[in-house]
Amino acid sequence: MWAAMSKALLGVLMLLHIGGCASVRTLDAAKPGAPVVYSGTRLDWYALQGGCCAQDRFGAQPPRYPGLDLPASALLDTLLLPLSVLTVLGVGVQANGGL
Repeated sequence: MWAAMSKALLGVLMLLHIGGCASVRTLDAAKPGAPVVYSGTRLDWYALQGGCCAQDRFGAQPPRYPGLDLPASALLDTLLLPLSVLTVLGVGVQANGGL
């Protein structure tokens, strides 16, 4: 059972690495005026629709394979939704920690 879960987790991590993870790219960009809520999902969708100027709009380039990255970005954006909404509302959140 653990072996199957480990393989599944490894597969997800590989997909994120190959796709470039749009959510991480947009959160790291910190471009003023860029979308914050579901930013990675929106960047992937923008790229899939043939958007021309992702760097100007999102502050980040889309991943090479946005179709592969879209489900993972949607999941990560959903997990980060409370923090994204607080950011949009201007509420400062002091979060410390890490690995």
